[in-house]
Amino acid sequence: MITFEKVSKKFKSKDREISAVNDVSLSVNKGEIFGVIGFSGAGKSTLLRLVNLLERPTEGKVIVNGREISSLSQKELRKQRQQIGMIFQNFNLFNSRTVFGNVAYPLKLAGASKDEIKQKVNDLLKFVGLADKANHYPEQLSGGQKQRVGIARALATSPDILICDEATSALDPETTGEILNLLKKVNAEYNVTILLITHEMQVIRKICDRVAVMENGSVIEEGTVFDLFTTPQTSTTQNFISSVLNDNLSARLHTTLSEKQSRLYRLIFKGESTNKPILSDIAKKYDVHVNILNGNISELQGVLFGNLIVELQGENSEVDRVLEELKEHVEVKEVTQHEG
Repeated sequence: MITFEKVSKKFKSKDREISAVNDVSLSVNKGEIFGVIGFSGAGKSTLLRLVNLLERPTEGKVIVNGREISSLSQKELRKQRQQIGMIFQNFNLFNSRTVFGNVAYPLKLAGASKDEIKQKVNDLLKFVGLADKANHYPEQLSGGQKQRVGIARALATSPDILICDEATSALDPETTGEILNLLKKVNAEYNVTILLITHEMQVIRKICDRVAVMENGSVIEEGTVFDLFTTPQTSTTQNFISSVLNDNLSARLHTTLSEKQSRLYRLIFKGESTNKPILSDIAKKYDVHVNILNGNISELQGVLFGNLIVELQGENSEVDRVLEELKEHVEVKEVTQHEG
C-alpha cells in the first residue's frame, strides 16, 4: 500500500543542510493502522508529507498503490491525492463555511453533482455523529466535533489512505478516546489504511497494529505494538512505554532500596503466563520473600501482558535459584539505577 525505500529528505538553509528524514525504509500494509511516534523534530511530519508529495524526497522512492509518486504527472498526482485523506491537529476547517460546506468542499473540487454531494455529506455526517450539526459553523463546535468534521471531510472522496497528523493532540483525554474509536471504526467499516503520527504512546497503544519509532530523522525501531511494548530495544522506546505504563519506581524508593542493596527485577509476563500463580508457587518452594513493588496487567492487541517490579529477599544462592526457575516462565531483567 505505502512503501518507503531508503527515503531521505534534506532542506537547505543559508549556511547549512538539514536532514529531516534519513534513509527510511518502511512498508504500510493495506487495511492496517500504522503509527509513527517520535518527539518534536524527529522527522515524522516530514515523512507523512512525502506520501502525497507535499514534500519531494531528496533520495529514495515513495511508492503508493504500486506507483512511485515522484514519477506521476500533475494530472495523475491530483487523482492520487484524492485517494489520500488528511486529518490535521488544528482541524483546518473553513470558518466561513458550515459543517455541511466544509465536508462538501473536496467533493465540489472533484466535480461531483449537487445530488451526489448532498447524499455523500449527509451519510458522512451521520457516520461521524454530527447529522444534527450540518448547518452549524466551526465556531459553534467543540474541539472533538471539529475533528469529527475533519474526519468526515477527509472521507468525502472515498480515499484508500487516511493520514493523521497529530489528530488528537489538541483534545482532552476523553475526547481523544472518542476520536480514536471513530478512527478504528473508519478503518474497519471503510477498509481505509491509516497512517498516523503522534508523540503520545497511549494513542499508539489504543489504535495501532504496528509502529515505527523515529529519532533525529531515522527509524530506530519498528514492529507490532505488542512486540514494542513487551521487548523494547532502545531507550527512546522504553521512555515512551514508561510514560503509558507508569512502570518505574520513584527515585526516592529506588535510592532507599539501593542503599540496602536490594535485588530488584522486572518480570515480563506474556499471554498464558499472566494467569498462572508463578510467584506464589515459587515463594512456597524456596526460602525467598517476594515483595511486589510496582506492576500491572494490561491487554495489548488481544494478548495479556504483565509487567512487575519485584524485590527478592533471601540468601543470594537461594535468590539465584529462584531467578533460574523464573526464567523458565517469564522474562527477567535486573532493574538498574536509571529505571528509578
